[in-house]
Amino acid sequence: MNKLSYQVAIIGGGPSGLMAAIAAAENGAKTLLIDKGNKLGKKLAISGGGRCNVTNRLPQDEVIKHIPGNGRFLYSAFSVFDNYDIIDFFEGLGVQLKEEDHGRMFPVSNSAKSVVNALLNRLEELHVTVKTDTPVEAVHYGEKQHTLILRNGQKVTANSVVIAVGGKAVPHTGSTGDGYAWAKKAGHTITKIFPTEVPLLSKEPFIKEKKLQGLSLRDIRLTVLNEKGKPIITHQMDMLFTHFGVSGPAVLRCSQFVVKEFLKGHKQVTMEIDALPGMTSDSFVNEYKRKMEENPKKTFKNICKGLVPERFLDFLLLRNSISLEDKAANISREKFINFTRDLKHFQFQVEGSQPIEKAFVTGGGVSTKEIIPNTLQSKLMNGLYFCGEILDIHGYTGGYNITSAMVTGRVAGMNAAWEALAT
Repeated sequence: MNKLSYQVAIIGGGPSGLMAAIAAAENGAKTLLIDKGNKLGKKLAISGGGRCNVTNRLPQDEVIKHIPGNGRFLYSAFSVFDNYDIIDFFEGLGVQLKEEDHGRMFPVSNSAKSVVNALLNRLEELHVTVKTDTPVEAVHYGEKQHTLILRNGQKVTANSVVIAVGGKAVPHTGSTGDGYAWAKKAGHTITKIFPTEVPLLSKEPFIKEKKLQGLSLRDIRLTVLNEKGKPIITHQMDMLFTHFGVSGPAVLRCSQFVVKEFLKGHKQVTMEIDALPGMTSDSFVNEYKRKMEENPKKTFKNICKGLVPERFLDFLLLRNSISLEDKAANISREKFINFTRDLKHFQFQVEGSQPIEKAFVTGGGVSTKEIIPNTLQSKLMNGLYFCGEILDIHGYTGGYNITSAMVTGRVAGMNAAWEALAT
């Protein structure tokens, strides 16, 4: 079988790999994009609920803030290619974008296919060689060239290799952690791999008894507390109670901080819900005391109606030994204060998270300390680059991880081409 030779070989056809291949080819390198799956862009095709949240329009500092896992590493890459460049790039390919809540950018078509197809068409225009259904068995590093050994026995040599195979989250898209071994072989450190943007597990009696299963709480404030009861992080978004624990946007955003507490050896982590973030405890007490005094014969439940979803209200009333028929005049000060505390500071314990395969994003990966920030080149091996989720960089959902993937992919592909063409 003939040995194939390219100037740049990219392993992985997700968002970072596609961007890397386009950047390498645009900079004049003979480029190969190789993927073990049968289709390129699988993760892009399912992102944003199938609509593809391509990036976020928030200012650069805000975007970095929404990438709490080593986001600061991206400042150098952002100086080369940033979220605004991603918007220009896609609009240049004919994909019109629109802005939705919190700066999220989607194609006007509302279809991820238009994004994926634009990238595939660009690869074709640039004559990038694409090999799908082609697993890489091994990567052999050389002084001037690297060799990829494919499962079919074929060998591919390249002056520069870009590893863009993702992490371990969402494995049905092809992210199964293949790249960690290749990184280690080059001498790289792989930091602890853990799930982020992941639902959390709880053994609380109300969870086991499914008292709140399927209940959504809108625009609540959710806080992760440390072992001393001090806040670690707070997010104000929606959340959902499930049969196994909690999920929904606020939970997913808080999850990496919970998992990091587990990694420190804590068996349980306390979370706290403020169901009325727009009111202080004092203002609630004053307002509802007045309502109770004005309506002593009304049931306390009716006075509180509409504060929170009815199921949650009933749950908190019964938890505080307030009958659903109890009249306002009969509620003791102690019960009222305890009920108020639960509305503003409802605490529950979580004991774990769903596995990384159920997570949206991988935490951990190739240590950023071993990567040159403005080129994405390995500090340990010439002609080797990393981009996307294989790096120890993780953000919140909302276009931040795709932004990180596309920015690092673009910068890695460009520099891989320049290095390959200079050899």
